[in-house]
Amino acid sequence: MRFLAALCFALATGLSLAACGRDAEDGVRHIAVIPKGTSHEYWKAVHAGAERAARELGVELFWKGPLKEDDRTAQIQVVEDFIVRGVDGIVLMPLDETALVAPAKDAAARGIPVVVADSDLAWDGRVSFVATDNRRGGALGAEHLAGLLGGEGKVIMLRYLEGSASTAARETGFLEALAAYPSIEVVSSNQYTGPTVEGAYQTSENVLNSFAELDGVFCPNESAAFGMLRALEDSGRAGDVRFVGFDSSQKLLKGLEAGKIDALVLQDPVKMGELAVRALVDHLNGVAVEPNIDTGVVLATPENLSTPEIRALLLPDLSILKN
Repeated sequence: MRFLAALCFALATGLSLAACGRDAEDGVRHIAVIPKGTSHEYWKAVHAGAERAARELGVELFWKGPLKEDDRTAQIQVVEDFIVRGVDGIVLMPLDETALVAPAKDAAARGIPVVVADSDLAWDGRVSFVATDNRRGGALGAEHLAGLLGGEGKVIMLRYLEGSASTAARETGFLEALAAYPSIEVVSSNQYTGPTVEGAYQTSENVLNSFAELDGVFCPNESAAFGMLRALEDSGRAGDVRFVGFDSSQKLLKGLEAGKIDALVLQDPVKMGELAVRALVDHLNGVAVEPNIDTGVVLATPENLSTPEIRALLLPDLSILKN
């Protein structure tokens, strides 16, 4: 049995290496892009940017991530599967800053370079880190919310998921910036929504029920913001409680247009996917790559949401995914 298992492994490894050899001879590189999840609108925009870069650069893109954004085991398995397949490089968007270090190190040890995007890893072996300045994004949200409140009031901040470096940086940036306003009291900042809208809705509902007097809310990502929007609507407080969210979707845009959301902190997920793939291909081609690439962050408000720049971020072009 041990002999047969070893033989199967050798054959599988040989086939994988042979496939890589054929790709190299044909001049076609295979790039794996592994997001935290695939269901949220944000990841579809990242996918569109990555696909656009791949087509322009003539590389073949594999897009695969876990179904749930808290499934560390599934994401680790996706990385390991691509290592066995012998891809030429990996763009990894880790859902946990420590749990994904081991598979990333394994890829690098086997000669597969790794670009980290969206959320950082506690590892210095990456080719580059392509992401939003998330701490600055959280600070933008805090400064805008403080302005809406006139520098005083009671505020809650929801958290997203333990181990998520990107949202943790937003939460830290928000609290740091809000500390400059001594008349604003953060009455709750320790509640996690988890990766689903339903979880975010339940957490939001519980927090809102706990504070009859509330002036402002900050949510650090798309699913948390939408769960909070639903809870505010159901409690009859939408439009009365000042609300700043993070990221965008059709439903969040409708909330902004209706005055139920006061602002959305926007990343550029299309640009992030594109620049991450470009950085990886540059590295494979022997071109020097910046260790940190900032993809930008802005604030969408009722005053600027009709401008072309903001509209492109609120409603990114995903048509390439249909072709």
